[in-house]
Amino acid sequence: MAVDRPDGHAAAIHYVRQAIGPRKIALSTLPMAAAIQFFRGTDEPVVPDIRLTRSRDGRTGQATFVFEEPKALAPESFGDITGMFLVDEEGELVSREVNARFVNGKASALEATYTWKTTADFERFMRFAQRYAESHGLGFSGGPEKEAQEDSEA
Repeated sequence: MAVDRPDGHAAAIHYVRQAIGPRKIALSTLPMAAAIQFFRGTDEPVVPDIRLTRSRDGRTGQATFVFEEPKALAPESFGDITGMFLVDEEGELVSREVNARFVNGKASALEATYTWKTTADFERFMRFAQRYAESHGLGFSGGPEKEAQEDSEA
């Protein structure tokens, strides 16, 4: 049986059948799946293309998200998009840089940019990205430098 807790984690209560009947024996915390939301509380099911850029010293940078035909643009959507919310077990990262791409007068994609200013912010973003990839059955692919390094090792 799963129970929602105020801290955002799902608690699983396990029962063991003994001679005198079922008893609660353990309460464990299950990690919350990472999600991207444009409306708080509603996960965006479309998986974006994500591209990272970083400064030479690695401290600052940005992640650009492109969602092709996201559900957030559907006519039955909940209202105005005021930001992109990256939600996981650690909390929430927020970007207010969200723009729609139009084709023939119709919104066809959302482009959002998350920017970090410190190494700690980058590491936090990468923890979210790893959780998001794991919870959506995805993997990371490196840029040309990473691919060249992998080719030389083979």
